[in-house]
Amino acid sequence: MIPILDLTVQYGALKAEIDAAVTGVFAGGHFINGPNVAALEEEIAAYVGTRFAVALNSGTDALHLALRALDVGPGDEVVTTPFSFVATTEAIGIVGATPVFADVDPSTYNLDPAKLSASIGPRTKAILPVHLYGAPSAMDEIEAVARRHGVAIVEDCAQAIGADFGGRRVGSFGAAGCFSFFPSKNLGAYGDGGMLTTDDEALARRVRALRAHGGRVKYHHEELGINSRLDEVQAAILRVKLPHLERWTAARRSVARAYGAALADLGAVQTPAHDPGGRHVYHQYTIALDERDRVQASLRAAGVQTMIYYPVPLHLQEVHRALGYAHGDFPNAERAAARVLSLPVYPELPAADVRRVARELHEVVAGAAVA
Repeated sequence: MIPILDLTVQYGALKAEIDAAVTGVFAGGHFINGPNVAALEEEIAAYVGTRFAVALNSGTDALHLALRALDVGPGDEVVTTPFSFVATTEAIGIVGATPVFADVDPSTYNLDPAKLSASIGPRTKAILPVHLYGAPSAMDEIEAVARRHGVAIVEDCAQAIGADFGGRRVGSFGAAGCFSFFPSKNLGAYGDGGMLTTDDEALARRVRALRAHGGRVKYHHEELGINSRLDEVQAAILRVKLPHLERWTAARRSVARAYGAALADLGAVQTPAHDPGGRHVYHQYTIALDERDRVQASLRAAGVQTMIYYPVPLHLQEVHRALGYAHGDFPNAERAAARVLSLPVYPELPAADVRRVARELHEVVAGAAVA
């Protein structure tokens, strides 16, 4: 079976460095908010191009603490995409606000800026774009809409570390950028982890307090916070990995180009736009086609693992039933959910496997067309 992702290859290549970094933490005896966490915050801020970065225990916490720090709460609305992982709207709900959706661009699956203004109302406090699959959102147009309506931007960069738009890295556009270090991400820890980036010193200071039970000084608490700290072991692992991220990104982009060339003659298959206004980092290589489920089953039988991200758009999820949305409200997102299929992609994916995946896809699609 060709896996959609194989993390063991990466660990094998970095085993000596990672083992030494982890052993160093154990020997030092400092496991929470230690020197590796502080150093990683500085390194991520420099990489993204922001003044500050705050380490947290998940990308979900980065999203919801960003909203908390912007005083988004009950009675407020946040405009976002209906085509994302549920953590995007979960964070909005955690702070007591209401998600309001705008449809996606059918070529990138990111928020369509042309549809944003119609979803913004007097209760809108923020726009939350998602850089889905590693493709940067159209941040110039989204920024223009946000300025026109006087609302903040919080970027969901969970799948897109290293992506850029117009020469600026994602996570540096909004009031805050929110990153996930879930193991499968382009920069993944060996457990959960997250990071918030910002140029706003006051926002960074408040998030640091919120992650530590709402206090800036130990045992002195100013507001209700949570326990959301990236542990020192994960920070040490991420610091070993970060210097390799650009090389891994180049390898992912090379795999994407190979897929694009191999699938160019398959008119029934929509391949991703290679660089939609900036640099795509291919957290996923996601195609779209009719009869997706039948094609996925055939590829599985042929020894190719694929995944569907995501089969049910957020406005049709049970958790959001009370919002009152219905089938047909966001046709681009619904069409995407019925057609998308992510192929194997990771930096170490052998070229022979890329060719085999493309060959099997050709055969399956040709067979479907004949049938």
